[in-house]
Amino acid sequence: MNDGHELSLVERWLAAGDACDLDVFDEVLHPEVVVHAPAGLSTHGVDAEKEVWRQGLAAIPGLRHDVQEVVRDGSTLVARVVVTGTFERALGELRPTGLPFRLDQAVIAHVADGRIVEAWEIANLLPLVTGPAVGGDR
Repeated sequence: MNDGHELSLVERWLAAGDACDLDVFDEVLHPEVVVHAPAGLSTHGVDAEKEVWRQGLAAIPGLRHDVQEVVRDGSTLVARVVVTGTFERALGELRPTGLPFRLDQAVIAHVADGRIVEAWEIANLLPLVTGPAVGGDR
């Protein structure tokens, strides 16, 4: 969600990942960034984070992170994100369903010297392993 304002580091990180423009990670993530993620997808270091995104993009065609809002408090960013795609290949500890999904995610990031130094990705992964919810959108 840009609304004419400068994109936050979280928005830039997720948009670059979705576009497979992983060189942008060098601008927004600290070289020793720690990303805490579910399902065995946590990383330490920007190169490891790039590799997880390569795997994610291969496993989930059409992967998209739609940032709904970002709140900043000092050096902390919190983003509410809707993640969509089609889960076609194994990723981390997760096995594919072959189905499209939509899930809600929260990203909490600590920033220092203009880069993300640590982040937590918190998500309800149930839609990823079961497919779309019965009855459509929640």
